[in-house]
Formats: sequence, C-alpha cells, structure tokens
Amino acid sequence: MTRIRKAIFPVAGLGTRFLPATKAMPKEMLPVVDRPLIQHVVDEARQAGIEHFIFVTGRHKAVIEDHFDRQFELELTLVERGKKADLALLSQDLPEPGTFSFTRQQSPLGLGHAIWCARELVGNEPFALLLPDVLVQHPRGCLAQMIDAAKDLDDNANILAVEEVPADRIHMYGVVGVGAAKGKAFKITKMVEKPKAAEAPSNLSITGRYILQPQIFDLLEKQVAGTGGEIQLTDAMVALARTQPFYGLKFEGRSFDCGSKIGFLSANVAYALERPDIAPAFRSELRRLLGEK
Repeated sequence: MTRIRKAIFPVAGLGTRFLPATKAMPKEMLPVVDRPLIQHVVDEARQAGIEHFIFVTGRHKAVIEDHFDRQFELELTLVERGKKADLALLSQDLPEPGTFSFTRQQSPLGLGHAIWCARELVGNEPFALLLPDVLVQHPRGCLAQMIDAAKDLDDNANILAVEEVPADRIHMYGVVGVGAAKGKAFKITKMVEKPKAAEAPSNLSITGRYILQPQIFDLLEKQVAGTGGEIQLTDAMVALARTQPFYGLKFEGRSFDCGSKIGFLSANVAYALERPDIAPAFRSELRRLLGEK
C-alpha cells in the first residue's frame, strides 16, 4: 500500500452528551489527565508517521486550532519565570509549520459529510481517519499497527480497526463479517450498522480508526442521507466494498469510548495509572475512595 501521509480528524460534533461542560468548550479539549483528548489522538497519528493533520471543525471550535498554535504571552511568562520544563513541554507538542490544516463543516450532516469536506486537502491518495472521541491505550498505538498490517495487503485495500464487544452492546456499533486471514488482518465480508445481536455477522465492532482509499470521496458526494438524516460513512464504505477490498485488524491495546461519560472517566483512570509521576499517589487515593486499605 502507498505510504499513509495524511490523517483526518473530524472535530465538528456538538458534544451534547457532556453538557454543560461542552457548552463553551469543545469535547475534544476535555482533559484526559493533563492532555486534551484531541492531543492524545494526534500523538497516536504522529507516532504512526502521519505528516499532514487535517481537522474538520465546526462553530465554536477555534480553540482547537489555538491549542496547536504558539501562545507567545504564555511562553514569554514561562521564560521570565525560568519555567524551562513547562516551556519544553509546550514546545514538544507544536506542529511543524504547514503540517496542520483546518476546514469547516458548516452544517452537522454526519460523519460521512465531515470526511467529504476534507477531500481537497487529502487529494488522490489513501488517508487515515481517527475519531477523536476514541482513545487506544497501547505503546505502539492503534494506527501504527494498522499501517504495519497494510504492508501485507493490496495497494487498493481499506483497513478498519476492530475489537470484540459483548453481545448486549453489539447493537451500538458497526459490526463486520470475518473472512480469510491475510497477514495480521482478515478480509471483511460484510459491514452492518448497529445490528441486533442475533443478526450480527460477528462480535467485532469498528473502533474509530480507518485507512481509506480516496475513491470514498466520490461515493460520499453522491451518498443520500441515511440514519438520522445524516450522510453515513458506513453506507459509503459498503458501496466502496463492491469494488475494493476491506480488511479488519484486531489491534492490541484497550480502547476507551470517550464520547460516553463512563468511557471518558475510565480513560482518565487508566492513563493516570500508567503515569509513574502520579500513579502511586493516585492508586492510594482510589483505594481510599473505594474504602479499601
């Protein structure tokens, strides 16, 4: 497969499940320990070798662009106060000039429409898509694992990250059918959006990480509105699967659905417990809160 250089981050959502916290602050800026949710996802993409980061934004999302820009007043204050460690922390997250692009989705017409809004920035090459409310905790990162798996696949392959879900939650996700293995991946035989457990082709759900071919844009442009009156990405992927292969990868690591309150809180606990600077004290505090000795 052609090297994956670009990644799309759809960040135009309203974040209504976190109101009132997201009334004036994008959900993507909610902190997981001490880094915004979107920063964790960008870190994963950067680790995988992504060179161009494309954000599809909406109203009141300018703070995301500001986060990835320099803050001269803050930097000057840190210099004057000799806060070298804090200054270095800010500097390490600054993108190289010209590597971050932002485009606007003017109307909330769904994930498929948001991706289509980035078509001119992506161009005619395969790209990664990372949903910013999904975190995957693993030293290698989910996208890096997918790019590794892509080396054994066809040049026109599309790849979806998948994971097992309990039967009582299958109806909440897009679910795939499992075909023959190829390297670390497997051929996807079917994609079904939110099926009943008894009708699901497997217990493997699509988990917020994709590598897609640029032909998806042509299909999204013509895609009629589906569930909820929105342009659905799954509908376009089903259409694309008629002419191009789709593969699934059961990635290593644990995912957190930070679009839900429980997933977000769980991510904060899990990421805090892997931090050597705070984990011992945090673990003790958790035991105290749970009434354990």
